[in-house]
Amino acid sequence: MKDIKVAELFAGVGGFRLGLENAGGFDVSWMNQWEPSTKSQHAFNCYIENFGDDSSHVNEDIAKVWKDITDHDLLVGGFPCQDYSVARSLSGEKGIQGKKGVLFWEIMNIVQYKKPKYVLLENVDRLLKSPSKQRGRDFSIMLTAFRDAGYYVEWRVINAADYGFAQRRRRVFIFAYTVETEFATQQAKLDEKDILHKKGFFAPSFKVEKEPSLKHKDKSVTLPRDIVDVSDEFSENYRNAGIMRDGKVYTAELIPLTKSPKTLGEVVEEIYQELGPVDERFYLDESKINKKGRTELEELKYLKGPKKIERIAQTGHKYIYSEGGMSFPDPLTLPGRTMLTSEGTSNRSSHVIEDPYTKRLRYLSPEECERLNDFPAKWTETGMPLRTRYFCMGNALVVGLVALMGERIKEIYNLDVEKFYEQGFEQPTML
Repeated sequence: MKDIKVAELFAGVGGFRLGLENAGGFDVSWMNQWEPSTKSQHAFNCYIENFGDDSSHVNEDIAKVWKDITDHDLLVGGFPCQDYSVARSLSGEKGIQGKKGVLFWEIMNIVQYKKPKYVLLENVDRLLKSPSKQRGRDFSIMLTAFRDAGYYVEWRVINAADYGFAQRRRRVFIFAYTVETEFATQQAKLDEKDILHKKGFFAPSFKVEKEPSLKHKDKSVTLPRDIVDVSDEFSENYRNAGIMRDGKVYTAELIPLTKSPKTLGEVVEEIYQELGPVDERFYLDESKINKKGRTELEELKYLKGPKKIERIAQTGHKYIYSEGGMSFPDPLTLPGRTMLTSEGTSNRSSHVIEDPYTKRLRYLSPEECERLNDFPAKWTETGMPLRTRYFCMGNALVVGLVALMGERIKEIYNLDVEKFYEQGFEQPTML
């Protein structure tokens, strides 16, 4: 079988590509990474440092170059969770309302222009519930857009630690496939529960209990025919998994069959064995006093501790903001928490551990953060500022999850190859 041609959008430092290459059998024939808010394109530079500089690696605004994309079978990308609303213009045409949502529509431009057989997207799990004033509207718009383009969609919220990885990182993965594929033909014959629990895209690699959650019942809904009506009026409380076929949506709260995760302590030990002791700069500095008169240790204890703070809303209404306490330092016997872009700084979300060798408190090193996302150590080292290395890992995905999905995509792709051979073709015309 020929390698599956891949186009990668919003590539960051290359997590999707690395995962697919680890699976084997994929050829990334075109990629795009562009950070509009800065002249320094550190993520793109990291990408070409690891994968090579090539004319197919494009560092420009996707809105300007999407028509240059090469033919591909699989489109992948982790895109921003923003505003996907649509509206009808004065002339009655459908348009975009909310400029920040334009990147999703660039994805759909490519989907309609190139009609890739498969699309694999990643996003934060709150996408399923946004916006707060019209729950599920944004995701419903996405499902409707794929329906109108001739695709079925399956989604699953996956916590990487549930399937053996070292980080409790929850993300929604969205797999869309054209109705013309053999996989779609086979899926159309299956019951919704059978798809989500056994024979869909996710279940073979990310196994779940036989029965869904009793707390959140399964739901079936039909999307309105007009995407503007979806944007204006439709809302839905989506579960952590579901499918959409011909505008009919089935969603269920699945319970993962968990594997023992790698622990934070194992990550720390791995990096120590590979690179030796962590640099002194990552340890807490008790010599500095901040503007609040606290040492770094005192500040972190306060930030991570429980608190109740009186605040005043814009309306003048007073209310109490409550925040629960967090483990401090982070236990090495558990997988890491979800990394954010602020990792490595003095704030509530940063990991702080007791170094097992020095017994002193410190932040995670960039290499430990890379390993929490299943990247090789020093992946982001060349030419990238320390703060940006943390930022990129806060935005990255867990590479091993993509590798597992890549194995499943190869199985699905092979269904079409076998179909063509059955019809008497010596060489599949689709390749």
